[in-house]
Amino acid sequence: MLKPQGLITAVGVLAILGGYAWWANKHPVADTSSTTASPKILSLTADQVTSIHLAKTGAEPVNVSKNGDHWQIDGAKPLAADTDTINTLTAAVSPLTSDRLIDDRPQNLATFGLDSPTEEVDVTTKDGRSHKILFGADTPSGNDTYAKLADDTKVYSVLSSVKTSFDKTVNDLRDKRLLTLNSDKITSVTLNAKGSDIEFHKDSGGDWQITKPKPLRADSSAVDDLVSKVKDAKMDLTATPTPADFAAAPKVGTVTFVDDKGPQTIELRKAKDNTVYAKSSVVEGIYKTAADVGTAVDKGVDDFRNKKLFDFGFTDPSKVQIGDKLYEKTGDKWFNGSSQIDSASMQAVIDKLRDLAAAKFGDKIAGSPALSLAVTWGDKGKVDKVTINKNGSDYIGVRDGDTTAYNLDSKAYDDLQQTIAGIKQAQTPKPATTKK
Repeated sequence: MLKPQGLITAVGVLAILGGYAWWANKHPVADTSSTTASPKILSLTADQVTSIHLAKTGAEPVNVSKNGDHWQIDGAKPLAADTDTINTLTAAVSPLTSDRLIDDRPQNLATFGLDSPTEEVDVTTKDGRSHKILFGADTPSGNDTYAKLADDTKVYSVLSSVKTSFDKTVNDLRDKRLLTLNSDKITSVTLNAKGSDIEFHKDSGGDWQITKPKPLRADSSAVDDLVSKVKDAKMDLTATPTPADFAAAPKVGTVTFVDDKGPQTIELRKAKDNTVYAKSSVVEGIYKTAADVGTAVDKGVDDFRNKKLFDFGFTDPSKVQIGDKLYEKTGDKWFNGSSQIDSASMQAVIDKLRDLAAAKFGDKIAGSPALSLAVTWGDKGKVDKVTINKNGSDYIGVRDGDTTAYNLDSKAYDDLQQTIAGIKQAQTPKPATTKK
């Protein structure tokens, strides 16, 4: 006869087993046999996909379709779609691979949450066929999600990341670029800021030059920064500024780019709270954008001028003329006439010349010559000639053929003179002595 204590224990075991059976029925465990591992649910290639319809419980459905070579978000007013984001969608179905086949003929789809899917993805291909993917509940581990094709009985488990890759809103899918420029084909840029126009054009070597208000040497890195910041400006869709917000904000500037498709313009304004608003000729509406886009535009012509007196940059010179002394490089050695020069002392001078730059630009060239310099560099033997004038206590650099006055910091000039004075002959190695 079963004792009361044993009876209680047996009842408890049965209750636990019953509870587990109920849980297991609601959360079936994936088959771990090797024959069902990682089968393909859908075998497509990305170039076959022509439209994708996304529907999720509690959210507005979204449809994207291919229009020629471009994708768009369909609606009363179609919006350009972001190519990279669309590529993540097409990649997810080319192919759509499962983690495991769970059941090829399930008796009850509710067990997997597929009687009322939380998310549906309808993929249309070039042949006009539609492939509807249904996503249900998460598996007990939480790492996978149950999924199936609407016209197939088989239930699979897929990585949860597959499901989330389709979890996109209109704002997620939208092309957020304010300008749609071909970066490699930009030939000119016009900046209107601080009350005047500045025009930049690329020369035959691909370097930027200032052509307006007058021809000037440009700091290509400064122009590249302007181009990069503005051409890559994005809409901040977390805010919805109005035309009234835009009109009330003071103007920062307007930038017009010309590429192989023609001109594109963007106007930027900054509100009192430093919010930057943008209006583009490419997309309709007013948008908030990043603050550094406004900063890049809020500049005058001197911010883009090349302040360096020499153009050789990081190219190694072959000759350096300082006053009446000529230093020439042969191999890796420097010579003044027949005298070999200490390479370290010569390199120190070259570094100073490379860094020699205007502290500011002057109104006119004045003073009398205090130092003449010439540097020969490059495969074609280009020569940069510079004269430094002394005007009272000021030093003014003058490039040959340039009417710009490069006002130098007096310390920079003194350091250059000190380094020049440090040029010395190379030491002749002492002959080795022989021990007796």
